[in-house]
Amino acid sequence: VQLVESGGGLVQSGGSLRLSCSTSGFTLDYYAITWFRQAPGKEREGVSCISGSDGNTAYADSVKGRFTISRNNNKDSVFLEINSAQPEDTAVYYCAASIPVGVAGCSSPNRFFARIYEDWGQGTLVTVSS
Repeated sequence: VQLVESGGGLVQSGGSLRLSCSTSGFTLDYYAITWFRQAPGKEREGVSCISGSDGNTAYADSVKGRFTISRNNNKDSVFLEINSAQPEDTAVYYCAASIPVGVAGCSSPNRFFARIYEDWGQGTLVTVSS
């Protein structure tokens, strides 16, 4: 199982950025893919989840209406569109894969529990300037 994030960078407040998570070595149908982020000095938090099987999605309240998660038709990449970026969105963004969440769905109350995600990418840094 391999996940590789890309697309991070510097964006001005109010701007947009698109992150990509390229997956390999597994069938996305059995997994959920969730984007997490970790800002300096803060705990890792889940921001958005997508089910590999049915494409259902979930968002943290802090990003709802500004972030959009999606996957491609080949089901080997997951994207996170960041719109109306805010300085508090500055963080390292990780994508992670979980079979338990894939089975339970992104409506599961555990969808943003980092400890139940088995596989992680290396992260990509997003910096939002004010």
